[in-house]
Amino acid sequence: MSFSEEELIRGCCRNDRQMQELLYQKYSRSMYAVALRYAKMEQEAEDILQEAFIKVFQHIEKFRGESSLAYWIKRIIINTALNHQRSKLYLYPMVDVTEMKSWGCEGNSIADIQYQELMAMVSELPDGCRIIFNLYAIEGYKHHEIATLLGISEGTSKSQYSRAKCLLQTKIGQYYTVNYGKVGELEG
Repeated sequence: MSFSEEELIRGCCRNDRQMQELLYQKYSRSMYAVALRYAKMEQEAEDILQEAFIKVFQHIEKFRGESSLAYWIKRIIINTALNHQRSKLYLYPMVDVTEMKSWGCEGNSIADIQYQELMAMVSELPDGCRIIFNLYAIEGYKHHEIATLLGISEGTSKSQYSRAKCLLQTKIGQYYTVNYGKVGELEG
């Protein structure tokens, strides 16, 4: 039997375990992919997912339908992941854009790289770069929003994003060298 999103929400508001399970089954796979972008290891992503869904079930009565339920859950996943990372961020140096010199990036193409390979490259980035790259390039946050979320300056967000792009371009260059014996060209 299939339930509508509204029925799932109403059931979750009543703490109906079956409806909670159905809601979890409907969204957990896609939300795990979001959590995995912010985590270094699968276990950490699973912890983020579990903690976030607990928050979803505790606060689902606050969902007002102003956005899609998937978007609302995704925001909870991202905020939970950021809370996990916030405690670690102070351990990693972040350079403000005003202090940044050229990172010396070389362009490479991503046309022949599969999504999983690219996400594996992103997951290898240092935590600060990875988090900001995910927020800006994948989730669509603006640098001033990222600065507010993470308690950093907008310039730091921009410099970490720039550093992430350069590190990824280097990884892409290495990928091409290993797989094709040449360095690709990054277009525009």
